[in-house]
Amino acid sequence: MNPEVMHVDPAALVQSIRGWATALGFQRTAVAALDLSAAKPRLIEWLEQGFHGEMDYMARHASLRLDPQKLVPGAVRSISVRMDYWPAGAMPAQAVLDDPSRAYVSRYALGRDYHKVMRARLATLAGRIAGAAGPHGFRVFTDSAPVMEVELASSAGLGWRGKHTLLLDREHGSWFFLGEILTDLPLPVDPPAGAYCGSCTRCIDLCPTGAIVAPYRLDARRCISYLTIELKGSIPEPLRASIGNRVYGCDDCQLACPWNRHAKPSADLAFAVRNGLDGASLVELSGWSAAQFDERMAGSAIRRIGHERWLRNLAVGLGNAPTSPEVVAALQRLAAGPSALVREHAGWALARHGEAGTVAAQIF
Repeated sequence: MNPEVMHVDPAALVQSIRGWATALGFQRTAVAALDLSAAKPRLIEWLEQGFHGEMDYMARHASLRLDPQKLVPGAVRSISVRMDYWPAGAMPAQAVLDDPSRAYVSRYALGRDYHKVMRARLATLAGRIAGAAGPHGFRVFTDSAPVMEVELASSAGLGWRGKHTLLLDREHGSWFFLGEILTDLPLPVDPPAGAYCGSCTRCIDLCPTGAIVAPYRLDARRCISYLTIELKGSIPEPLRASIGNRVYGCDDCQLACPWNRHAKPSADLAFAVRNGLDGASLVELSGWSAAQFDERMAGSAIRRIGHERWLRNLAVGLGNAPTSPEVVAALQRLAAGPSALVREHAGWALARHGEAGTVAAQIF
């Protein structure tokens, strides 16, 4: 877009954008240029090592990730936003992890689907920008297309990439979502932030499955978030015990990070706990029918994995839970169900509770 076409001064427009974004519930907004050349060798190496696992779209769309103008022709800037999500009033995360009879759900997924929340508000923000600047090319994103969100956000100064690969902010930690508007408006850019991980390796040391294989390098094939959300088939047996009671995602690297001591709970009702998922029992959740799952997970990010994978994950959690008549009965019910995937994981779990004979009788 030609700067003369804009209806307002670019610097003044950025200040207005920040105000509009704050009113819409975004905690911070910054602008970055779209030069991702420094990220190219790291992305290519990561893909060549196969660290993306079954996420074939990562390799298929690599060129789009590295060149945002292929997504938005003529784009020159990213308006990056941050929205905090730690749910106020949720059961303490560590308390849930320490109780193996409970199901741990990643804190970002306890409320409404962030994709929908962020996208709607970004669309509103983009509309206000268009009203002030006039017609221009833009598109909104929030983990919904091949966009290197962390790279753009760090370039804009919203934080730095931590050793666990997530974005970190000294005052707000990492409990936030990222979104962006790619635009052809030639807005002034913000300076990048410094990096402050120093010599700390807590996220690496405390990863349950050793998925952070080196600073800033994640092997998704070992990551519990990948295993419980992205992986469609059988979870590798050697990793199941390390998953513990984490049935959807994993927050351990963030819980371990000292910078998250400064994070503040979100007052946004969109991210308030729904359906008691901040500390529900594994046995209770395993009893949900497909219809109950669809009904209770409506509007939740969890719904996209489907009931079958939900039960697969719960079977693993039940296999790691203390042995009790209720746990064994729940697993026997899963082992008798229609899904071969769920039966296989329930069989593994029953064997861990000394119920190998029952498994054989129900599966074979």
